[in-house]
Amino acid sequence: MSEPRDVRIKRMKMRSMRRGIKEMDIILSAYADSNLADMDAVGLDVYDALLHENDQDLYQWVTGQVPPPAQYANLISDIAQTFQN
Repeated sequence: MSEPRDVRIKRMKMRSMRRGIKEMDIILSAYADSNLADMDAVGLDVYDALLHENDQDLYQWVTGQVPPPAQYANLISDIAQTFQN
């Protein structure tokens, strides 16, 4: 049985807020609140997969210390731009 869109977005927002390190809680929860409702199914799939990555890796990707894997490059760029404005 597939998860309804609204339930899926709510779950991903909660997962974005409850990471392992506070910096990623702040970054991902703000991004999720601003963007998830407007994402299409493919975008939600990529974001959902990203939520399963290690926080230390995510932080290095978002801050530009390490290049992200190709499947996350556009999403990480979007997340990083959100916090550079």
